[in-house]
Amino acid sequence: MENTEVHTLKIDNEEKFGEVRIADEVVAIIAGLAASEVEGVASMAGNVTRDLIGKLGMKSLSKGVRVTLEENTVYIRLAINIRYGYNVPTTCGKIQEKVKTAIETMTGLEVAEVNVKIVSVTME
Repeated sequence: MENTEVHTLKIDNEEKFGEVRIADEVVAIIAGLAASEVEGVASMAGNVTRDLIGKLGMKSLSKGVRVTLEENTVYIRLAINIRYGYNVPTTCGKIQEKVKTAIETMTGLEVAEVNVKIVSVTME
C-alpha cells in the first residue's frame, strides 16, 4: 500500500477544543459538485487517467478541479465541458459565483480566484 501525503489546511476554531483541518481534496469535491449544479455545465473535464478510472466505475468527485491552499485563502482551477447553446461568459460567471459561495459557506475559507477553463462543447 502506497503512503501518500494528504495536503490539509488548519481552520481557525474559536472553541479551542481541538484542531480542525480540511483536506484540499474535500475543497475540490465541494467545488466540483457546485460547478456541476450550474445549468449549461455538461460535466467536469479531467485528464486521461481520471477519465479512464471514471469509465471503470471509480468516479472521482474532484475530477477537473485543481485546488491551491495558501494560509486561509483558496485558489480554484476548474476544467469543464459546456453544453452547446449556452453563453460561455454567463455560464462561467455563474460557475465562479456558485463555487466561491459553496466553498466559503461550507469551510469558512476565503476564495481568492475561481478560474474556469472550457475544455469542450458537448451536444445533447
